[in-house]
Amino acid sequence: MSRRFGSDSGASVVDLCGREVGQIASTRFARRRGAALDLVLRLEMYMKLDGHRGCVNTISFNGDGGVLVSGSDDKTVKIWDWESGHMNLSFHSGHASNVFQAKFMPFSDDRSIVTCAADGQVRHARVLERGEVETILLSRHEGRTHALAIEPGSPNIFYTCGDDGLVQHFDLRAAAARQLFTCHGRDATSYVSVIHLNAIAIDPRNHNLVAVAGSDEYARVYDIRKYKLGMPRDYFCPPHLVGNDFVGITGLAFSDQSELLVSYNDEAIYLFPKDTGLGSEGVLSSQLSVGDDDGPMSMDMDLSSATTSLMDTDEQPTSRRYAGHRNCETLKGVNFLGPGCEYVVSGSDCGNIFIWKKRSGELIRVMEADNNVVNCLQSHPHSLVLASSGIDREVKIWTPKAIESATLPVKINRRHTARGCIHPLASPRDLWAQLLSTRETSRTSAEERRTSNPVLAQELVDLVLTFDVTSDGSESDDGTDANAR
Repeated sequence: MSRRFGSDSGASVVDLCGREVGQIASTRFARRRGAALDLVLRLEMYMKLDGHRGCVNTISFNGDGGVLVSGSDDKTVKIWDWESGHMNLSFHSGHASNVFQAKFMPFSDDRSIVTCAADGQVRHARVLERGEVETILLSRHEGRTHALAIEPGSPNIFYTCGDDGLVQHFDLRAAAARQLFTCHGRDATSYVSVIHLNAIAIDPRNHNLVAVAGSDEYARVYDIRKYKLGMPRDYFCPPHLVGNDFVGITGLAFSDQSELLVSYNDEAIYLFPKDTGLGSEGVLSSQLSVGDDDGPMSMDMDLSSATTSLMDTDEQPTSRRYAGHRNCETLKGVNFLGPGCEYVVSGSDCGNIFIWKKRSGELIRVMEADNNVVNCLQSHPHSLVLASSGIDREVKIWTPKAIESATLPVKINRRHTARGCIHPLASPRDLWAQLLSTRETSRTSAEERRTSNPVLAQELVDLVLTFDVTSDGSESDDGTDANAR
């Protein structure tokens, strides 16, 4: 650790001298040193933003990073001055259920906020004079609306996705949303054809490219100029997960180099460089060259072994793997950290924040954050500042203010037992279809699959449903909220 710190400090001195004599531009110096490893190793909790009365499902900075918006199971949206800890504004979102996402629209003076929630609604909130707030319903999805993505730099355009597999386009200047396409599975023998979408992201270098992902193994990238075709431009999936019916995707993020970051449940996180997908047909053309396929790490295993196995190799990988965390219980996002997206960050079921070097995959930080699950991590747009939230009711702010550089713990001893499926099924029809699909994939003979009859299977689903046509699966036997993420 001392050798690493000394090397990083020496590079900082060299860069500082270069800036002073004009060899390095001030903007380049700030960008380079803003991602210094020593700063990441000194990240420490700076502030708790306490005010919500339920799980905090969404956090997002405004354009200049001075203000943060949060949304919660308590159906409220709050705007914070995160540096002082002051709550600038709190209002009811207008949603009838848990708020899943809330984001500022760019160049709106932080007065335009879009939200989506477990009630399927997509709403627009406008902050009026004297702090009054007006919220209006823009559209809705069938089932939960999990995510929204704002077109970079646009004060009017954004996209949403949800359990119904539908992707919608919104322009706040238009009277109504536009339904672009519904995402379907690739396997013709599957009885669950619609993909329940959990995540959506827009390529910052090409705003026509939109990535979506959910209840199967593929991240799909669409060119919205050709949305009427309903076909992805590219598929992304690690080769060893192709055909795996037991994984899904909970989070997506694009870097500023158009790299696609994908977080799988019960597995790991993968980074796909630009133009390294499987193509429009989703056909395997190469093998993963980094990492293994052993699944998520046990909460009490030696972290140093994971770090070693993820170091760079001499070969250029088609994707990079990040492991060590656990993503089984809830829908977790994934993100980049640093002015140039130098690091990858994720929450975990164990209540910790995990940070990896993007280029090597080396795990460098495990920070204890919540008593429960950490779901959301949001990076400041210009500084090495991190916001986190999850099952706990507070938003936590992290800044590089620690006196000593942190070291990795040898083990993480806290264990969590999964509380349920991370992709809760929306109806009894989905449940029976999923059961039949699981039975189908358990067959070992390819000939059996080819001769199976999906029509007869669907008739069986309909027959079973006639015995309980009133059940909607909205509440579990123990009374817990079925909308919980």
